[in-house]
This record gives sequence, C-alpha cells and structure tokens, in this order.
Amino acid sequence: MTSVTTRAPRIKMAQYGVLHGHAAGKAESMRRNPEVDLAGVFEPDESARTHAMGQRAYQEVRWFRSEDELLGDASIQAVAIEGLNAHSLPMALAAARAGKHIWYDKPAGDDWAQYQQLEAAVRERGVYLQMGYMFRYQDGFQQLAGWVRAGLLGDVFQIRAHMSTWIPESGGAFSRGTIAASHTAGILYDLSGHMLDQVLWLMRDERPTRVTTFMRNDATPGVPSFKDNTLGVYEFSQGMATVDIASMENQPTARRFEVYGTKGSAILDPMEPATSARLVLAEASGGFAAGLQQVPLAGTTRQQSYELELAAFIPIALGERPPDRPLEHEVLVQETLLRATGAIPGG
Repeated sequence: MTSVTTRAPRIKMAQYGVLHGHAAGKAESMRRNPEVDLAGVFEPDESARTHAMGQRAYQEVRWFRSEDELLGDASIQAVAIEGLNAHSLPMALAAARAGKHIWYDKPAGDDWAQYQQLEAAVRERGVYLQMGYMFRYQDGFQQLAGWVRAGLLGDVFQIRAHMSTWIPESGGAFSRGTIAASHTAGILYDLSGHMLDQVLWLMRDERPTRVTTFMRNDATPGVPSFKDNTLGVYEFSQGMATVDIASMENQPTARRFEVYGTKGSAILDPMEPATSARLVLAEASGGFAAGLQQVPLAGTTRQQSYELELAAFIPIALGERPPDRPLEHEVLVQETLLRATGAIPGG
C-alpha cells in the first residue's frame, strides 16, 4: 500500500482586511499553498465582513474579532494586508510593530510621514515587507528585467507604460467616487504603483530627477474632483519613462509595456496575460537573432501572479534567502508614487 504524504505548512499567516480589489485572490492563494497555514481573517467593517463570508475565498475560515486578537497571536508570523487603500497603511504599521512579516497590497497609502513610520518599524523589528505589485513575478516582466539587467537592450533611454481600466462612477469599494473621497490623484494613485515598480527596477532603482504629472477629469462629470485621465512623466539621468492611466477605457483594455534601449527594444502587448514579447535587436545576442522576433511566454494569469508572489514571500520571510527587491526599492516606489500624486510636494 502506497502512502500519500502531505507537505506540512511552514508559515502561519492571517489576512487583515477584505476590501482591497485583490483581497479574495490573495486569500485563495494562501488557502491553496500547502506551505501556508491560514489562521484567519479580520475585517473591521461589519457589512464588508458579512459580504465576504459569502464568497468562495472565505468559506470556512476563522474570523478574528479584533485587530488585537489577530496581531496578539504570537504564532502568526505574517499578515496579508488587504484593506481598502484609505485604511491599509495603519493596518500595515500595526502589523509591523507587532513583529509580523507583511505581504502588503498596493499602494502603501498616501501619507508619507506615516509610511516612513512603517519603514522605521520594519527595520527596527527586522520584519520583511513585500508589496503586492502583481506584475513583479509575472513571467513577461521577469523576462524584460532579465534582458535589461543582462544588457541585451543596451542602455535603456525610454519606457512607456499604459495601464488603463474601466471602473464605475459610483458604487462599491472600487469606484471613481470612492477613490475620490480619499485620494486626490484618482486613478493615477490607485494603479500607477504597479508600473512604477517595474519602471524603477528596470532603471536600476535610480531616483527620478524630476516627476511631472498631468491629471484631468474628462469623463466623470458626477465626480468632478476625480482624476480619470492621467499621465506621469519620470525623468532619469539618461532616460525617461511615461505612465498613462485612465479609468474609462473600454474592455478589454489595451494594456501595454514598452522598453527601448540603445541596442534593442522589447514590448509586452498585451501585458496581461503576456503570451509573447516583441523583441528587436540591432545585433544577434543572448541566443536571439538580429531584427524582429516574437519570443513566446507562459501567459501568467492574474491568480497565478498572486501565487507566485506568495511563493517568493515565504522563503524570504522565513529568512532562507534575501529579498528579491530590497526595502530600499519598496521605499523608492512609494516615494515616486507620492511625488507624482503631489502628496510629496516639489515633483
């Protein structure tokens, strides 16, 4: 008779909040991962908690009664922060001060002073902070990063990122009205961190010399304060990047990421799922021919991207290997985002 062995969980985690747009997917990731013991979930908003209880991702999970009950449990090693963007930064700060490793869904609030408190708490307590930028472990962006960092494209002088979406004017946690109630930069604040995570990594974590943004309301008359059509321009010592994001692009959206260097270019179109990359090289290099070629990719789905994030998080949180992106990178992404939104004045 053949026995079946089940891998024992290696890390005990909990989830704080359910109102982030990625919350259910992150809960599914933790439940599916055999290395994770999901201890439970805490959501301070009663109506949100009641709604979440009916979702598949939260079936038969334990619900903590308070923040103290979750963070006071010494056996819980790490917390996934999945609160509404307006509430998530204090959640993450409390978790860091409680000595928990943090898997934190984007963006990290818009209070720079409080974010610096989070950075200090992470350093003081020696915990790991990994932002949940969903393209970080996607194979398309991993391929681009590999090419750029190996010098295949030469010196990168321009990056273009287009990541628009469509969200309703009102209703629910992710609407133009809800975002406008808490965040002055609208859709730029909500989504551009995903692209800045990639841009800054490809630019080798150079701090932009200048940040210029254009923020308009072109299609949301019912919420005149909401910035629905936005552009960020990021200047570096020897290059520039543009990130444009709108909230009213028809589905399916034409999300696209382009990298241009002195020896070649690479484009993901679409960038999710990325099934191939358009690669152009001035000369044959790295096993690729000169000229234009389509390089096949695995086409990582959104849920698979979440699972790859978690798979990377676990050994780093357990101290088995160094972070893929250091804390300094996470801080630079947040600072650059807030320079773009105007939360840090001066551009």
